[in-house]
Amino acid sequence: MEQNTATKPIRCKAAVSKVAGQPLEMEEVEVAPPRAHEVGIRILCTSLCHTDVTFWRMKDFPGQHPIILGHEAAGVVESVGEHVHEVAVGDTVVPVFSAQCGDCPDCLSDRSNICSGLPAGPGMPRDGTTRFSFAATGEPIHNFIGVSSFTEYTVVDVSNVVRIGPGVPPEKACLLSCGVSTGVGAAWKVAAVEPGSSVAVFGLGVVGLAVAQGCRMRGAKQIIGVDLNPEKRDIGKRLGITDFINPNDTGEKAVSEVVKEMTGGGADYCFECIGSTSAMAEAFQSSRKVGTAHACHIFHITRV
Repeated sequence: MEQNTATKPIRCKAAVSKVAGQPLEMEEVEVAPPRAHEVGIRILCTSLCHTDVTFWRMKDFPGQHPIILGHEAAGVVESVGEHVHEVAVGDTVVPVFSAQCGDCPDCLSDRSNICSGLPAGPGMPRDGTTRFSFAATGEPIHNFIGVSSFTEYTVVDVSNVVRIGPGVPPEKACLLSCGVSTGVGAAWKVAAVEPGSSVAVFGLGVVGLAVAQGCRMRGAKQIIGVDLNPEKRDIGKRLGITDFINPNDTGEKAVSEVVKEMTGGGADYCFECIGSTSAMAEAFQSSRKVGTAHACHIFHITRV
């Protein structure tokens, strides 16, 4: 049976980026009701990803200001458009910026999760328009990679929504939208880390710690965490790290030399989770000759 469709717009507060690199401004915005295949979500919690910061700084991001940023969130379904059967009003969900139509060759393939049926781009994936506007003037506000979570209410395509259990704390569930799924997916899906292997993880933020978790789940024997913050040693140990390297403590030795000494020639898998070209080079240098290195930052393309 078709679910009821909300038809009235919602007025709420949102943090709007009006000028690249300038502070976000709290504004009253109007959120249009969901159209066919779309879901209206009340945001419970949203976190900040480095990708948000990157696009906030981009002065050459063409025609994308004003914009509501944010893409790591957890919320509750408030309304649904026509032809939405995957979720219902009251469901707890996390929005994800990488759509999954479920029907295109790429969604059906084990080699990729970059949906070609609903490719990422400006605006909503099916029509390229936005559901946001300034309440006072009616001026449109751009949507950000299909999510826009720095607002009390948002509208996303049903292909960008994953239902979760209501018992998951929102402040933790929001990390599943991007950081955690990126890290775990990099280890589990992309690298397919083998049991008994050695791993080096450069950067122990949300993505790096999730990589460590994914590697532990895959059965890696040695998981070396690399980070400048000494506090990450204990945090990393709780989440899968077996060894820790602080580049400030290696003296004249490069981190890659230390990794090679610890692993007997280099790690089988190296993951760069910072977004730094120098760290990426170090990760390659730390890899065994037949090993692999993966970058896990900005425009994450992995899934769990």
